[in-house]
Amino acid sequence: MENGAAKPVIVAIDGPSGTGKSSTSKAVAAQLGLSYLDTGAQYRAITWWMVTNGIDIEDPTAIAAVAGKPEIVSGTDPDNPTINVDGTDVAGPIRTQEVTSKVSAVSAVPEVRTRITELQRSLATSAEYGIVVEGRDIGTTVLPDADLKIFLTASPEARAARRSGELKGADVNATREALIKRDAADSSRKTSPLAKAGDAVEVDTTALTLQQVIECVVTLVEEKRAAK
Repeated sequence: MENGAAKPVIVAIDGPSGTGKSSTSKAVAAQLGLSYLDTGAQYRAITWWMVTNGIDIEDPTAIAAVAGKPEIVSGTDPDNPTINVDGTDVAGPIRTQEVTSKVSAVSAVPEVRTRITELQRSLATSAEYGIVVEGRDIGTTVLPDADLKIFLTASPEARAARRSGELKGADVNATREALIKRDAADSSRKTSPLAKAGDAVEVDTTALTLQQVIECVVTLVEEKRAAK
């Protein structure tokens, strides 16, 4: 321990949508005084930029050609995470159905992943007290040397119920189908697929309350921090 302060700890939390990943990650970071990064928001942000600028989402070459253009800035305060593109606050616009339906296609383009991965690594390494980074390929690709890797899972039914609760008025069955389709796209893409790292701790959140998941992850982080 240097100067009696805890060493910074880098926590990677991966898993598909609807597992409680964002709520858990934000709460854990806030409770432990760590920074927080929602990597999905960054992929949504670059997708929003592509849509807004009329880039053909069906054309990976067109996407690759402009992947370096937008300036994406992520605020890492867990109590107030922000996301800006070229100086515009896009926290609301990136959650639209249009962006949601296109994010897998944009995220699959290697040039996009390279660009966003570099951004994520620089934010993680510059976090003074450590950071909780949530996404789909953090433990496997972005931060393979993270101090702690957690993979959250839940049944498709539980995930759909949570997502349709978040997406006001959404049909649970339609949401379930969309989640399964997105999982398949994210798990089968060639570049950085959604996958559990070999040294990740798996937490099945199906039967747990959000508070129970948060407590479980906080305990894991504290144990890891004490061992550093």
